[in-house]
Amino acid sequence: MPTIKSFPNFFAPTNAKTLQNIQTVTDYLKKHYGVKCYVVGGAVRDRLLGRECNDYDIECFGISVEDFESAMHYLGAQGVGKSFFVYKYRDIDFSLPRIEKKTGVGHKGFEVSLARDEKEASRRRDFTINTLMYDIENEEIADFWRGLEDLQSKVLRVVDKNSFIEDSLRVLRAMQFAARLGFKVDEATCRLCQSIKLEDLPKERIFKEFEKMFGASYLHYGLYYLFALGIAKKLFNESMDKRTFISLSRLLQKSKKNLVDKLRPYYFLFICRSYFQTDINEILGRLGAPGSYYKKVANAALPLEVSPSFVATQALKEGIVEYVGNYHPDVIRLAKEMDVWDKPFNRGITPAQLMEEGFSGKALGEELERRTAQTIKELKEK
Repeated sequence: MPTIKSFPNFFAPTNAKTLQNIQTVTDYLKKHYGVKCYVVGGAVRDRLLGRECNDYDIECFGISVEDFESAMHYLGAQGVGKSFFVYKYRDIDFSLPRIEKKTGVGHKGFEVSLARDEKEASRRRDFTINTLMYDIENEEIADFWRGLEDLQSKVLRVVDKNSFIEDSLRVLRAMQFAARLGFKVDEATCRLCQSIKLEDLPKERIFKEFEKMFGASYLHYGLYYLFALGIAKKLFNESMDKRTFISLSRLLQKSKKNLVDKLRPYYFLFICRSYFQTDINEILGRLGAPGSYYKKVANAALPLEVSPSFVATQALKEGIVEYVGNYHPDVIRLAKEMDVWDKPFNRGITPAQLMEEGFSGKALGEELERRTAQTIKELKEK
């Protein structure tokens, strides 16, 4: 029997339009087919943690495949994974409870069948905190796998090791969940993740999980599990000694309060860049990172010796707010003193002024660079 937790105000933070869409479908299914509907997955976890929740997945029990498809067509829902019994109504996924069994290579090599009950359906989830199910009709949470306990203890624990190892992406999910939630991965789960090969994962799936980690609040957790789960070694042939890890972890924690939201995806790799043995361009290539990462992470100067001239150079085209090294306290201080935090550095000359002096074409660009370099040199000499 599951552990039951009453939760009468589950949908309180939900916007009215989304809630209306949920009620339209669940009321219809209940009235015409006697279906029992549950909110499942991350939405339940996040709601219990008090985190913002905008993405709802709803599983529907007690209805045949034929009746479910008929109801979805009547309501105007679109099939987004018919082989997985998934339909989308507006921005909400409705699905039948399912079991997935590995039958081939890669993330698509699964055979899907219907689950008989809630416990069997929730067993396919990766971690216990993601197995929690919110019973919409009875306004209560059903917990079959100690998810509430692990949520309280801030622990990531595998639900079923046999199904877990069938999807190697779950190793990366452990890393990004730890970084996003500030949770620890229990020892047995760590050992299991270390035993799983990652060669079958395409770059686009790898990058999506890393991208979630890059935008997380607990980057030092992401760093720890990048190595503790064996991900760094398997994907980048990268290792790190304890002293280096401690130094880098402290820097990530110390920098947290200075991170600017618009650059959040880039800080982790930029800060780690000089600590990794592997060239950052090679890491970006293996991740399948988009071009913006090469510009912001690989091509930007590291804030190793911060001076007025260094800050001026980084702010030539745009303010320091656009420079991914802006977490550094000396960069912040000088940028504000020099009034270049959110505006370009004043070169002391403009292209229009040089044109009035008779410069044009290539000569104009060269003279602008010369005058700019002179202005920056004067900063060094002050």
